[in-house]
Amino acid sequence: MRFTKRILFHLLLGILIVLLPLAGWSRDVDPFDTNRARLLGHMLQQQLSSKHYSQKPTDDALSHAAFELYLNQLDFQKRFLLQEDVEKLKTFRNDIDNAIRRGRLDLPITGREFLNQRIVQVQQIVDTALSEKIDPEIAESLETDPEKLDFVGSVEELRERWRKILKLQILNRYIGLREDEIGVDDQGQLLPVDAEQDAELFAQATEKVGKTNRNLFERMLEESVQDHYDRYLNAIARAFDPHTSYLPPTSKEDFDIQMSGSLEGIGATLREDDGFIKVVRVIPGSAASKQGQLDADDIILKVAEGAEEPVDITDTRIRDAVALIRGKKGTEVRLTVKKPDGRRLVIAIIRDVVEIEETFVKGTTIVDEKNGQTFGYIKIPSFYRDYSGKTDRNCTDDLRTELRQMREKNVSGLILDLRNNGGGSLADAVSVTGLFIETGPVVQIRSSAGNVRVMKDEDSSVEYSGPMIVLVNRFSASASEILAGALQDYGRALIVGDAHTHGKGTVQALLDLDRFVNLRGMDKYMPLGAVKVTIQKFYRISGESTQEKGVSPDVVLPSRLDGLESGEQYLDNALPWDRIASAQYKHWNNATEKLSELRRLSRERVEHDKAFQEIIAAADQAKKRREHSRQSLLLKDLLAERDQLREEGNSMSPHGAVTNNDDDEKPQELDEKIADDPYVEEGMTLLQDYINFSG
Repeated sequence: MRFTKRILFHLLLGILIVLLPLAGWSRDVDPFDTNRARLLGHMLQQQLSSKHYSQKPTDDALSHAAFELYLNQLDFQKRFLLQEDVEKLKTFRNDIDNAIRRGRLDLPITGREFLNQRIVQVQQIVDTALSEKIDPEIAESLETDPEKLDFVGSVEELRERWRKILKLQILNRYIGLREDEIGVDDQGQLLPVDAEQDAELFAQATEKVGKTNRNLFERMLEESVQDHYDRYLNAIARAFDPHTSYLPPTSKEDFDIQMSGSLEGIGATLREDDGFIKVVRVIPGSAASKQGQLDADDIILKVAEGAEEPVDITDTRIRDAVALIRGKKGTEVRLTVKKPDGRRLVIAIIRDVVEIEETFVKGTTIVDEKNGQTFGYIKIPSFYRDYSGKTDRNCTDDLRTELRQMREKNVSGLILDLRNNGGGSLADAVSVTGLFIETGPVVQIRSSAGNVRVMKDEDSSVEYSGPMIVLVNRFSASASEILAGALQDYGRALIVGDAHTHGKGTVQALLDLDRFVNLRGMDKYMPLGAVKVTIQKFYRISGESTQEKGVSPDVVLPSRLDGLESGEQYLDNALPWDRIASAQYKHWNNATEKLSELRRLSRERVEHDKAFQEIIAAADQAKKRREHSRQSLLLKDLLAERDQLREEGNSMSPHGAVTNNDDDEKPQELDEKIADDPYVEEGMTLLQDYINFSG
């Protein structure tokens, strides 16, 4: 402790005598306390280096990772900075570790100054470009994937990049206006326009694009030094792993948003990701869940209040995005999203409160028309537990009730659906597993010090002992992976679904930085905020981590996300998969004895199943769209793409997705939701195959 205090004393002494040039700061209306910033940086570095699971040293390798994250959040789309700006910023690349220890603030201040200078320059470029008429019949293209772009080398190249960006924006806006104001025929084709209408639509599109961009530039220029510094600290935190982050102090409401990301009104969890607002999870029972089109991994590009003009929220702070998305119950918000496959979609959501009943475990029975057998189906939306005492409901007790009803109905087998279940209560992941086994270990938890704790099921009662299928997908995460992994290791159930689950096998803790400041007189710099830091890692009872790889199903089925980068393994600086010693446990039975035959039969059915073939075609098309990211700027090509996407959407059923019709406000019953779900259908057939082999 004395050593820590001595470091803080010398750090603060340095704060008092070292002055940094503050050129360009005259724009700020809020004061930026450099003394507080230096103290904050030191406290963050101290807690991360001592508390993070990986025990990563704060060295040059960490500096490189932090710099890449910082540069991405500064200008990920490469629309502002020149290559010469980036080269100057790269001089700080190896020194972030030393800078934060010494209390130097050069990089975030310099980065902000460079960015603001270029924003002002781009404003002028955009104003000039919008005054010139675009030609929609000139054959040219624009690369839309930032990862395939380089920063431009000159102002002239920047001007050309923005000319094409604006042209694409205007053409897309023109098509939208033409659809809204002129209309479409019975087949969804745009109605023809005359020359006067055409010119008016282009004029409107140009005006709206100009307004949208001017608003964006104004918001970006309003970012304070403190905003930039907070993002710089967050880049350092995320260099440890993607679930570690710095949370700056804000109002209580904003602080809760940044910790949970839960949005009142639509019901989604969001995060800032390389200048974009990305959906992490759609909350069961929420307005977004009921609408059915918003999914995890979607990027929200624009937000509109009903029929009003949409606001571009790229390069926007999450709390500003939240302010636009929130609203009163019953009002409409329209989100322009980019899907993981590259498609863009406008999603209209009527804001509402979360329907609690929709978040609870629900079950039904399915009768196999071929042989008359009855199978049980149970959906677990999340591993919930009410710690407030208001309802005392929890996932385990609700599932126990459903399983007892299944026993009374004498079901021949059970489908347990964990698709899109992002996790929840660890205790319930363990106790739910216990409903299907006698006793034994369920999950191992390892600390950064190497200490391993085994969580066990101590209850010898078994609520359901029959054959089981567990459905998973890429959005099954955390507690879902613990349950699926345990049932797979015991040989208790067949895991069926996407090629892998999400792969989040870590535990985070929230540390209030104020608690770790022990010097007198430092309270004037509080609050310092908090750091969410990864402190533990989950391991299956077999010893394999659920981190990064997730759980690999016994039987893999086609997915719309096949070929796309979705899951923990694609996140920057994700902790690696590894393994520890296996726990002592007894197999339930040899459920995988006939696994190769079960897979063969499933493959044959998939090859002849229309729904699965549609899913495969959609995945292939999505992969092509992602790979061919160069966008034509010919109007006729954009119109053709619109028609193609519309036809694809009309020809494919949602396959298990839940969408309520505008004229039907009654929520779908569970039977209706799964009626045309090919995954449930295949799960039922796999159960029948398994029963036949076992019998």
